[in-house]
Amino acid sequence: MRIESIETLLRGPLAVVRVRTDDGVEGIGQTAPYEAAHTVRVLHSMVAPVFLGRDPWDVETLVDTCLRTHYKFPGGFVHRALAGVDTALWDVLGKAAGRPVAKLLGGQARDTVPVYVSSMRRDITPEAEAERLTALVAEHGFGAVKIRVGEAMGRDTDAAPGRTERIVPLMRRELGDTVDISADANGGYSVGRAIRVGRLLEDHGYFHYEEPTPFTELDRCAEVTAALDIPVSGGEQDYALPQFHRMLSERAVRIVQPDIGYIGGVSRARKVAVLAEAAGVPCTPHCANHSLLQLFTLHLATAMPSCVHYQEWSAEETPWTTGVYEPALRVEQGRLTAPTRPGWGVELTPSFVREAVGEVSRG
Repeated sequence: MRIESIETLLRGPLAVVRVRTDDGVEGIGQTAPYEAAHTVRVLHSMVAPVFLGRDPWDVETLVDTCLRTHYKFPGGFVHRALAGVDTALWDVLGKAAGRPVAKLLGGQARDTVPVYVSSMRRDITPEAEAERLTALVAEHGFGAVKIRVGEAMGRDTDAAPGRTERIVPLMRRELGDTVDISADANGGYSVGRAIRVGRLLEDHGYFHYEEPTPFTELDRCAEVTAALDIPVSGGEQDYALPQFHRMLSERAVRIVQPDIGYIGGVSRARKVAVLAEAAGVPCTPHCANHSLLQLFTLHLATAMPSCVHYQEWSAEETPWTTGVYEPALRVEQGRLTAPTRPGWGVELTPSFVREAVGEVSRG
């Protein structure tokens, strides 16, 4: 079996990848979303040539070869493009073996995966946020939610004056004590402000506290983690495995959050989950939208022993993620069922293929 072609299907901020082998197996994957047109250019010019003509069963070796080949370009776009090819190859392998990708990643560690409903919004009043998240909990049985506090990379600013201090206690009052609540600062705080907000979260029994300080400032995050009892999480923006090793070994976080799209695919995200298991730290992969990445994350969370907590499920419905694949994932009683079909277990919809702009690299 050899990789014969690598195709991208671009629609808006989303790029899906199809890999075909010389014996007719086809796998689908996806790059990280946003600025997808730039990612597609990198994929065809820098990533695809490393993989064409090679054996897909060598996926992890090929991923490593690609990153070593482009060692002068360690930034996000190479990893975003690499994620598209890597995830498509895992689909190829699952279909060739007749097994779900989760089985190839290590087996089925759990039959269902709990998910938390995750707000992506700061342009909403605390009262409106509480109302809509309470409704989603009632409708789908979520056992946990996540809200946004502060302002993304905001240097101690808030999305609206006093919003953080209002929304934290309000969410607890409205949701009661049976729902776990977490908060995401998106790197918005200095150490002192982050600790003060963290103590507010502790006072109201919050579950975890995500990215309190800028992700580039790991030492500052470690200070916040050491000062608080609430688990601090991070890692979604990172793509270098040594950084994750440092994050875990220095106890900079108590929950680690690799993003399959940002880190370069399932092959590398799985390595972070294994590092987390060895460090005794839960792994909760970041996944902020309902694209194919949500499905890839489900397979990873199904297989990895360290993925013991709720996994992320966006509260936002985005037009560009709808109608991409079928059958679509469904949350039932706050949980997703472990996949059972070969590969990722889905197919692209004909309408998505028709609407997308295609480009092919061939061996």
